[in-house]
Formats: sequence, structure tokens, C-alpha cells
Amino acid sequence: MSFDRKIKIAPSILSADFANFGQEIQAIEAQGADWVHVDVMDGHFVPNLTFGPQAVKAFRPHVKTVMDVHLMISPVDAYIDAYADAGADVLTAHIEAGPHIHRTLQAIRAAGMKAGVALNPGTPAEAVAHLLDLTDLICVMTVNPGFGGQKFIDMTGKVRRLRQMIGDRPIHIEIDGGVDPKTAPLVVEAGADVLVAGSAVFKGGSVSNPEVYGENIRGIRAAAEGRWV
Repeated sequence: MSFDRKIKIAPSILSADFANFGQEIQAIEAQGADWVHVDVMDGHFVPNLTFGPQAVKAFRPHVKTVMDVHLMISPVDAYIDAYADAGADVLTAHIEAGPHIHRTLQAIRAAGMKAGVALNPGTPAEAVAHLLDLTDLICVMTVNPGFGGQKFIDMTGKVRRLRQMIGDRPIHIEIDGGVDPKTAPLVVEAGADVLVAGSAVFKGGSVSNPEVYGENIRGIRAAAEGRWV
């Protein structure tokens, strides 16, 4: 995964048909998804339980773009190698998930993946100030993590501050939560370039009617690019 600061749409398969993940992944990629976002939740760090390493490994053969794995789990370090083996291209850990995020990011890179760090809504931008040279992606949560379909929380001030702090470093700013054609332009104008969207991509479509996914992806992209600077 080379650094390319164009707007990327990363559909979250948490909103896909759980009985049909392989075809769902193929459908969203065929319809214009740039990355595939996989939300891993442990029922401990967040109040929901989703995919483990074996599920992520099963998704991998279907993903031809970038598999963006977002760990909403605690602890993280014990599972880094398992997600590397599962084929994650980007592995993101929450700064709030443990006491040694610097070590966690080092370990993610050492395992051959791009390292992401996620910030919950209540965590300030300054929390990553000493992590920037170990980080390939900063995920700004615009909902409290744990469930899809939540209402967007405005974090544009945080995004602007992060973009300022990043300077010319090759670091993506990803937005996760409540992204749709209305909210996408706000965060892109502030400096974000990767947009995770779940229900806004999958609503109304299916593997038998994938064109709707394409319409939804194009709608988010067009709205975002209208404010791209």
C-alpha cells in the first residue's frame, strides 16, 4: 500500500450481508470501493462482538484492494501477528486500548503492516503528537465505537488540528462513523482523505443489485471531492 492522498472510500463490511461476505466484498470493489474496512470488536473494549483473525483470513482472498483492519479490542499486542497472518494491509489500534501505544505501533510495523492509531471522540488530537513518525494512518472516530449506523459527531476541529500536526508526513486521516454525502464534505474540507462508510454504502443494495452500492459510493465521493482542497 503506497501513500496516495486522493480521497478513498472504505466501505465497512460490518454493514454487509454476514452470510455472503465474499460476494459482498467483490461487489463493493467492482462498484468503486478503494479499500475494504473490517471492524474487529471484542465485546470488552466496545459493547459488540464481531470478527476474529480466522474470519479476517477468510475475507482476504476476496479483497483485491487494501484490507483496512480496525481493532476495537483490548489488549492488542497479543493479536498483532495473527492479523498480520490473516493478511491485513493496515492494522489500526485504539490509543485508549492499552498503556503502550508506541510499542504497539512499532510491533504492527515490524509485522509488515501499515500502522494506524484510532482516537475516540473524547480523545484529543494531541494524544498522537509523539506517535506521528510511527503512524501511517490516524482514524478519527466520529461516533463512539461499538455499533454501526450511529449519528455523526462533529470532529472537524480535531481533524484540522491533526492535519496541521502531520505537516508533510505521509499519513492518512481516516474518518469512521456516520459518513454520508452530507458529512463527507465537512471532514474532507478539514483534511481527511479516507472515508469509512457502512450503512451509507450498503443501504438499498445487495449482491444481486450491486449497482446501488456503486451509486452510493459515487454519491459520497462526489460530495467529498466537491470540497477537496
